[in-house]
Amino acid sequence: MPVIDVHTHMFTPKWLELLKREGGDYNIQTRPDGQQEIFRGNVPVVLPQKGHFDWDLRIGHMDRSGIDVSVCSLTCPNVYWGGEEVSVRAAREANDNFADAQARFPDRIRWFASLPWEYPQRAVEELERSCARGASGVMVLANVAGMSLTDAKFAPIWAAIDQRALPVLVHPTDPPGVDLMDMTKFDLSWSVGFMFDTTLAVTRMIFEGFFDQYTQLKLIASHGGGTLPYLVGRFEKGDEVELPQRRQMKRKPTEYLRHIYYDSITYDVRSLKYLISIVGEDHVMLGTDWPHWVHDTKGAFANTAQLPEGQMAKVRGENAQRVFGL
Repeated sequence: MPVIDVHTHMFTPKWLELLKREGGDYNIQTRPDGQQEIFRGNVPVVLPQKGHFDWDLRIGHMDRSGIDVSVCSLTCPNVYWGGEEVSVRAAREANDNFADAQARFPDRIRWFASLPWEYPQRAVEELERSCARGASGVMVLANVAGMSLTDAKFAPIWAAIDQRALPVLVHPTDPPGVDLMDMTKFDLSWSVGFMFDTTLAVTRMIFEGFFDQYTQLKLIASHGGGTLPYLVGRFEKGDEVELPQRRQMKRKPTEYLRHIYYDSITYDVRSLKYLISIVGEDHVMLGTDWPHWVHDTKGAFANTAQLPEGQMAKVRGENAQRVFGL
C-alpha cells in the first residue's frame, strides 16, 4: 500500500515575485533569525523555505521519509490579492508549476488547483483548465479575502467542483479580526487563528446545509479539522435547541463530521486517536505540512505507527487512494 501525503505545499519564484509586487497588504518582513516571512500587514502568514521552490528537494525528502505520492497545493495567501488579472495570473503560475511537476514525476506528484475565487467566472475557467492539465482536486482557504466559503457569490464555483466530484482541501489562513484579537504575537495567528478559521468555515457549511446541496465533492478539513472534533457535543446540543423554522441542515451535525475528511496533522497522537474516534478511520488521511517551518513528517509516521495496523494502513494510504482514485 503506497504512503500518500495529502497536505504538503509548493510555491514558485514567479508567484512570490508577483506577491511582492502586487500583493497589496501582503509584504515581506525579516524575522529576528534573519529569515524572510510573508505578512499581511503585521500578521505573520507563511515562512517560505527552500523546499517550497525545489522539486528535486521534495522528491529527495519523499524518498528518505517513505512517502510514495504527494498531493501538493499552494498555501496561504494563495491568490486572493492584486485584483482580477493578477489573481488569475498567480493561479495559472501555481497550477502550471504543479502540472509540469506531475509530468516530470508522474508516479510521485498529484496536485490541488488554486482558483481566483473572488472572480467566479474566471475561477470556473481556471478549474476547467487545471483539470485538463491533470489536477486531482481544488484547494481553497477557509476564508477568501474575508468572505465566507458559503457566500452565494461562490455558488457557481462549488457547483462546478461538485459536478466533477473533486476533493477540496480547505486550508486556513489568518481569520478576519486577528489584529483586534491580539493574535499577531507569538504566532498565535497560526496556533489559534488557523484552527479557528477552519473550524468556523466548516461549521458554517454544516449548519447552512452546504453538504446537502453539494453532495459529490469530498471536503478535507486541514490540521485534523481544527477544533471540529472537540466541538461535537456542542454542535449536537446546539442542534437540539435550534428553532425548527431556522434549521437548514437535514442530518445531525455528527453525521456531517463523519461525511467529510481530515488530514492527520495534529502533532500529538492523542489528538489523532480522538479525531479517529469521532469521525471514523475511513475519513482521516496522512498529512505532513512539508516543507513549512512547522512541518511534521517524522510525527506523521510516528503517530500513525501507534494506531492499530488496520487504521494505520487506512490513514497512510488506503483512504487517499479511494478519495483521489489513485
